[in-house]
Formats: sequence, C-alpha cells, structure tokens
Amino acid sequence: MRQLILDLLPEANPAFEDFVVGGNSETLTALAAWLMAENSETLFFLWGDSGAGKTHLLRASSPGSYRDARADPELSSIAGSAPCLAVDNVEALSEQGQLALFNQINRRRANGGRLLAAANVAPAQLQLREDLRTRLASGMLYRLLALPEAEQLAALTEHARRRGLVLPPPVLHYLFARAPRDMRSLTALLTAIEQYALEHKRPITLPLLREVLHTAASGCA
Repeated sequence: MRQLILDLLPEANPAFEDFVVGGNSETLTALAAWLMAENSETLFFLWGDSGAGKTHLLRASSPGSYRDARADPELSSIAGSAPCLAVDNVEALSEQGQLALFNQINRRRANGGRLLAAANVAPAQLQLREDLRTRLASGMLYRLLALPEAEQLAALTEHARRRGLVLPPPVLHYLFARAPRDMRSLTALLTAIEQYALEHKRPITLPLLREVLHTAASGCA
C-alpha cells in the first residue's frame, strides 16, 4: 500500500516548512543549527521508526546529494564533492558501502563538509563494522519521534484546509484505516486525491477515494 500511494505522484523534494514537528522541536532546532555555515560539526545522525520523517528531513537538507542505501547499498553514486551529503537507511549498507561511508566521514572531517545520516536504530545497535558505528556515534545524535495518531489526523486536516479542501469524516477515517500511518504517505495520497478530483470535476467523497486507489491498483497490476 505504501508504494502504491507514492507511485500516484511524481517524485518531489520535501521542504522543511512541510514537516510536522510534533514532539521533535529539539531535534529540528539542532538540525537547523547544524546546517548553518558557521557550525563546524561534521556529522549529524538521525534515528527512529519508519514513518517518523527521517527521509523527509534528509532530502530537505541535501536535495541534490541524497543517497538511499536501500537503493544503492554500495553507495556507488556517492557525491564526494557535495558540501552536504545525506545518506539514508545506513543499516542497509553493504560491506563496500560501509567502507565508502567511513571514508566519506574521515574525508569530510579532514577537508571540511557535512554528512547527514539516518537509520532505524541508534549507531550502537546497527549491524555494521565497528569502526563505522564508532564514527557515526561520534557526531550529533538525535532520535526522531513519529506523530501520535491524533496529531497525524490534526496535521492532515490542517494540510487539507491550507489547500482549500474539505475532507468529510468518512474520508478521513478511510484514509487512516487503509493508508500507512506516516505523514509522507498520507499527504502524498491527499495530493493524489485532489488531482484526481480536479481532473474529473468531482467532490472528494468516499466513493472517489475508493476509485483513486482502485485505479492505481489496476494500473500497477
């Protein structure tokens, strides 16, 4: 279901202003300070459950130099000269990829540059080579917390309101019953619903939502 929802939309770079902070105000403040030019710390590490927003923040922080270890476990396309490199899902790195990331951290500490990394657990719990775990743990470490369901619902309603959309309660409940409980998937689905409604000149109703998902599922079959 998650991939089905994301396939409804073209890839777009997330922005900081689209991130729903929730209980992560300290983490967001620290990340913003780390991204300032005068900050000399090389490494910033985010960890947390799937859907907490790690990918959103990495892509917003370094849109041109984002790498996903799930898609490229060897980091074969890593951009060595980028001033800020973001590596997501480091738990998926191969042996070659672990060495590449280790060398990137050392090179950036010696020559300048930033590296933003993320994983589902803290560095000490990663099943990676010991020297890389030590390097990752030596930077700034912050846990990213997923939004509680009530805050997700409020954020989704507010996101719809800002777009001029009115979501009937049955539509909201259907979204929460069927869709992944992370804001990226929920907002992606909301945008797809809006586009579909505009193209077909119909109001957003529960039948329309079911039609959107059925159409997408038929297209992916």
